[in-house]
Amino acid sequence: MLQGHGDDGYKHDRPILADFSTNVWQAGAPLGLKDHLFAQWDKVQRYPEVIAESLALKISQHHGLSADHLLVANGSTESIYLIAQAFSAKRSAITIPSFSEYEDACRLFGHTLSFVNWDEVGQGKLPATDLLFICNPNNPTGQSLPQLEEIIAKNKSILFVVDEAFIEFTFSVSSVLNFVSKYDNLIVLRSMTKAYAIPGLRLGYMVAQPNLIKQLKSCKLPWTVNVMAIEAGHFIFDHLKDLQLPLQQMLLDKAAFIQSLAALDIIAEESHTHFFIAKTPIFNAAALKTFLLGHYDLLIRDASNFRGLTDQHFRLATLSPVNNALLINALSEWKHTSL
Repeated sequence: MLQGHGDDGYKHDRPILADFSTNVWQAGAPLGLKDHLFAQWDKVQRYPEVIAESLALKISQHHGLSADHLLVANGSTESIYLIAQAFSAKRSAITIPSFSEYEDACRLFGHTLSFVNWDEVGQGKLPATDLLFICNPNNPTGQSLPQLEEIIAKNKSILFVVDEAFIEFTFSVSSVLNFVSKYDNLIVLRSMTKAYAIPGLRLGYMVAQPNLIKQLKSCKLPWTVNVMAIEAGHFIFDHLKDLQLPLQQMLLDKAAFIQSLAALDIIAEESHTHFFIAKTPIFNAAALKTFLLGHYDLLIRDASNFRGLTDQHFRLATLSPVNNALLINALSEWKHTSL
């Protein structure tokens, strides 16, 4: 899907006062990263490492693994497409609602697709399939599956692709990354763009047993991770202990945000992260997005294009209390003018 994602403010000829459409950490990139990258500028005069080898080594050491357990990618999207290519023409199931790129990538590489509801996966009701894509915590809902290791262990014939792009944004689930040495039917995707607010640099990585990583490397194009992204990755892992999100406060802010929305008859669905799905009680999400952008310069994520959701669904990320209040006031006006 080339269009239809969040953070599409660039398509609108007006400044965005507050962007609720993206679930990237709202406070911006880590302090010191900008200066570090400017200091590395001369490196753009040479080709980057072919597959970001030095960064792969650093990340694997952080996780207590060998470098052949890990492959650095141009964001999670490249990881998804590499998996779809490496296992082309297989049967793939996608847990819904979820990120559209799983389906798009699988269709591109000739997979036979099926879809399974989030609740069914949680109950262990899995379809007959070769691969199963799960985002945990899930995008767009923010829900999580704490019992995922048990499900992986009981279904050895299924290759589980577990996207942990938002693992830093929840207390409700532990990563399954530590289990890649235990299970040969597991690939874990990690993003470095969400928690460290560098989506424009495109950076992520996959962790799996070496034979799976070797298969993925066989499909990978050279130089997909540029030198600035590689340097950003080094900076982040060199300063990781100082770059932890204020998650407790974020979730407290979310609870207050949701309470204010409920007072406007906008009910948020269950979420274990800072972002969540809600429904507009009047008209549809596309109309609401147009209203908020046109009258208040506020951007939300129309979630109607997520398989399994309706044209009334939209996704919000929790921002600062000040920005959250701006949206609450605008939604109050939306409700008032629509009566």
